[in-house]
Amino acid sequence: MTTAPHPLVARAHRLAHDLLAPHAERVDQETVPASHIDAVRRSGLLGVGAPTKYGGSAAPAAVARETAEILAGACCSTWFVQTQHHTPVKVLATYDSPVREKLLRPLASGELLAGIAYAHVRAFPRVPVRAAPEPGGWRFDGTVPWYTGWGLNDVMLLAGVTDTAEVMFAFTEAREQPGLRPSPPMRLAALTAARTVSVELDGLRVPEEAVALRVPYERWSVTDRAKTVNASPAVFGITEAALALLDDDTAAPLRTRLDEVRRRSYTLADHPVPHEHLDERLALRTQAYDVMRTATTAALVTGGGRAMALTSKAQRLAREAMFLLVQGQTAESRAAHLASLAFSASA
Repeated sequence: MTTAPHPLVARAHRLAHDLLAPHAERVDQETVPASHIDAVRRSGLLGVGAPTKYGGSAAPAAVARETAEILAGACCSTWFVQTQHHTPVKVLATYDSPVREKLLRPLASGELLAGIAYAHVRAFPRVPVRAAPEPGGWRFDGTVPWYTGWGLNDVMLLAGVTDTAEVMFAFTEAREQPGLRPSPPMRLAALTAARTVSVELDGLRVPEEAVALRVPYERWSVTDRAKTVNASPAVFGITEAALALLDDDTAAPLRTRLDEVRRRSYTLADHPVPHEHLDERLALRTQAYDVMRTATTAALVTGGGRAMALTSKAQRLAREAMFLLVQGQTAESRAAHLASLAFSASA
C-alpha cells in the first residue's frame, strides 16, 4: 500500500464510497451501467499508468495496485471492465507504433475505453485466432472465447498468431462489423454484469497502421509469464471487503495473514528483474487465494441464512472470489494452485 496519500487513491476512495459500493448488489444482478464507466473516465483512473506526455498520471505501481484494490473491493464487476483498459495503454506506452499517436492520448484521458482480446494466445501451440498478412494490413480469423465490456468499450486490442509463430496485436473498434460478430452476453456464476461475450472473427480486416505490436510468441510469453505469476490486487481488495463484515476477533488473525502475504507479494512485484523468483511469486499468489477464500467463507458463515440472498454482500463477495480464482489463470498457475490444495488436503 502507498505510505502517503495520492490524488488518484483519494479519487478511488470517493468513487468507491459514493457510487460503486452502494450499488454493487444491484449491479451484480443487472449490468455495469454506462454511468459507472463515465464516473471512472472522469476520475482520471484510466490514465493511472499512462505517460504524462500523453495526458496520463504516470503514477507509481503501488498507486495503481491500491486503486485496483479499492475498486475491486467496492464493485468487482466495474473493476473488471475498467482493468482491461490498462493493458492497451501499457502496450502503446511501451512499444512505438503509428497507432500510439492516434490512441494513447484519448485512452489516457478516458475519452476512449479499451478492452482486450488476447488471453487465447496463451493456448499456443493451439491457435484459436489466426492473423494473416494481406495487402495493406492483416486478416483475423477464429474465436475469441472471452471479451469483457461489450457495449461499454470503444476499442479492443485484438491478438492473433501468425503462421510463423508471431503474436500480432492490433486495434479495432469494439462493435459488430464485417468479419466480427459477438455472441449474446454470457450468463456466468459471477460477474455476469461485466458484459462478457465471445467474438467470432471471419475475415476481420485490420489496416497496418492499427498494429500496435508484432513479436515472436516465445519472447512475448516470457513477458506474459512474469505478469501471470503475481498475485492480483483485486484478490486483496475482495479480502479486505470480506474482512469488514467480520467482528474484530475473527478478522484480526486473517488481517495479519493478509498484510503479510500482500507485503511479500508486492515486494516481489516491484523486484527489478520480473523473471526472477517465479516459484515464490506463484506460491504467494496461491496464499493470497487461500486468505481470500477463508475471509469470504467467514463472511458467509457470519451472515448465516441471510447470506444466501442474492442481495447479500457476503454472497456476492464469495462469488467474486470464485471468479478471481480462475481470472488470468494459466496452465502453470493452475498446476501450482492444485498442488497446494492437494498438499493442504493431505497435511
